[in-house]
Amino acid sequence: MNARILVVEDTPNNMYLMTYLLQAHSHTVTPAASGEEALALARASRPDLVVMDLQLPGIDGYQTLAAMRADPGLREVPVVAVTSFALVGDRDRILNAGFDHYVAKPIDPATFTDEIDAYLPQLLRSSAPN
Repeated sequence: MNARILVVEDTPNNMYLMTYLLQAHSHTVTPAASGEEALALARASRPDLVVMDLQLPGIDGYQTLAAMRADPGLREVPVVAVTSFALVGDRDRILNAGFDHYVAKPIDPATFTDEIDAYLPQLLRSSAPN
């Protein structure tokens, strides 16, 4: 399975780990360190999936998601939040904001790619090699 995944993360170590895991699983990763950069890259390349931290410099993950959902070219792109906010109320807020899923930090390298792959468009999942 080779999906184009935009990873939005401002902490270099977290970006490195997510990028490494996704690339090891045959995905093409485009990194972005801010919400503004993520929007520009998403509009230019329309990724198959976005993995996004919520706490970002400039516009945060919620504002970035709202801008994506308002953009006709991006509104259908699945977006998975990656956050250290993992309490019950946080989960509800994240999902009610329109994120398709969330992954709690610290991420678990053993399960991260499976969690992300579950939110790829069906067409990509069905073309995955067995």
